[in-house]
Amino acid sequence: MVAVTLPRMGNLESLPALDHPDLLGPTVHAALSSWAPADRVAVVRIDPELADTAAMTEAYDVPLESSANCVVVVGARSGEERVAACVVRADTRADVNNLVRKTLDVRKATFLSMDRATAESQMEYGGINPVGLPAAWRVLVDARCVAIEAAIIGSGVRHSKLLIPGELLAELPGVEVLDDLGR
Repeated sequence: MVAVTLPRMGNLESLPALDHPDLLGPTVHAALSSWAPADRVAVVRIDPELADTAAMTEAYDVPLESSANCVVVVGARSGEERVAACVVRADTRADVNNLVRKTLDVRKATFLSMDRATAESQMEYGGINPVGLPAAWRVLVDARCVAIEAAIIGSGVRHSKLLIPGELLAELPGVEVLDDLGR
């Protein structure tokens, strides 16, 4: 067996994600359990009061450019609802009104309500991430996230974060990598 070096971030202790299911949302744990590169994914414990990006990056000495946010967007065309999770670097915002709207082929794209996003993803607010989302959702990842050495992103729960090599974000099932998704 080849030893895997886990990514390190700020002053957080990296732990093998699959060895700590208590630090993962159930759907995240299930998705990682069946994904071959999951041994390269780490999890870090954080104070749940610091789960929001700005507070977390400051408290744990994490560069904002290493942090990725996942927002859930919805739109409709001909009565068909289209949902997408958009992953962008934390120092950018998802281009919902242009690129996301055009990619989903909808007239208007808006953020999915927090209640729906958490209920349908089965993840806590502040922990939604592209691992373990509903199969019907599209997953759009900004190309700049793929270039992050170790992206820190939600883990499905507020009391931890995943550390995942950016290149692995592009290898998640169903991911579509887009240039300029974050602006």
